[in-house]
Amino acid sequence: MLKILFLFIIFQRLAEVLIAKRNEKKLKKRGAIEFGKEHYKYFIILHSTFFISIIIENTFLQVMEFGFFTSIFIIFIILQLARVWVISTLGERWNTKIIVLPTEKLVKKGLYKYIKHPNYWIVTMELIIIPFLFHAYITALIFSICNFILLKVRIKEENKALLHSLE
Repeated sequence: MLKILFLFIIFQRLAEVLIAKRNEKKLKKRGAIEFGKEHYKYFIILHSTFFISIIIENTFLQVMEFGFFTSIFIIFIILQLARVWVISTLGERWNTKIIVLPTEKLVKKGLYKYIKHPNYWIVTMELIIIPFLFHAYITALIFSICNFILLKVRIKEENKALLHSLE
């Protein structure tokens, strides 16, 4: 069961990369501008090594606590539904990079109606919840801290990009 879930998450992320690439091409054809290129590679490294870390930690600890798994799995499902909501709300504007159309207004519907940067909140929670599903607690701690540091840079860049697009 856990192996299937792990593979599902990896395939989901790969599908999202393809969606992001497709959206990037569409946006750039319409005159979109990319911001924050300098730090993007660190997100790629973070998210790639995240899965490797889970495998390593789970392999060496081999802990299975199914009672705890069920409640964490429910939170995971809620996060996935929120993730789909965010992606569908942004449509072709959703991307893993900071790409903005200078003439477009900010999205104020879906989760964006209630909180700023909902995708970052979801990813932040996933970096805790996904390792917990696989009992990789060290991974949850280390990658949450690294993500927090990167998000400080990322959100600053994205806010700057969004202000630029509103000018």
